[in-house]
Amino acid sequence: MSQDIESLKLSNAQIAWRAAQDIEDGAYVNLGIGFPEMVAKFQPEGRQAIFHTENGVLDFGEAPPLGEEDWDCINAGKKAITIKPGTAFFHHADSFAMVRGGHLDVAILGAYQVAQNGDLANWSTGKGGVPAVGGAMDLVHGARRVAVLTDHVTKKGEPKLVAECTMPLTGVGCVTHIYTSLAVVEVVDGGFVLREAVPGLSFDELQALTGAPLRAGNPVVPLICPEELK
Repeated sequence: MSQDIESLKLSNAQIAWRAAQDIEDGAYVNLGIGFPEMVAKFQPEGRQAIFHTENGVLDFGEAPPLGEEDWDCINAGKKAITIKPGTAFFHHADSFAMVRGGHLDVAILGAYQVAQNGDLANWSTGKGGVPAVGGAMDLVHGARRVAVLTDHVTKKGEPKLVAECTMPLTGVGCVTHIYTSLAVVEVVDGGFVLREAVPGLSFDELQALTGAPLRAGNPVVPLICPEELK
């Protein structure tokens, strides 16, 4: 990737901010461990999502100040959470019944690869990997909408949006929206449709960084995020 394109890339905070703008008020949302958890910080004014975590908590609050954590209150990523009026606790089996029963509006996860048909690979047993796919396989097929947050390319510059996943699958045909460091892409009828792109990046340049054909949305609008989040 050229230095010019590298300078156009959004930060993780900007990607999370953009994804947060598409969450409806009152939506039931599960945020994947790590990067996707950042989405909770950027809910638009006047909207409040109801956050769910697989270990059995619904409608919890933001992270507590450093040093004020109650480590009996954590999310699935073992991060401390706060309790607010209306927060509910339940067995993790009931939590997964909510997931599998189609009661979540949105699941937001990270990714190693997303295929043009919506297949998702976001786990690996290789070096630095994780021991198993975990609850992600339930989330991607239980939520009504599945969104992915990711850099557009790997650290080696290889596409993460691909024709076919080569890594172990988390789910088949499950991804609907992809928020990357360079674009917002939807999966429509088995292909990638470009909805937004960072200013200064041409369609051809973005296509060269994408491992499957892109179709231009009508229209493709600028992907503009708050500069202070850079």
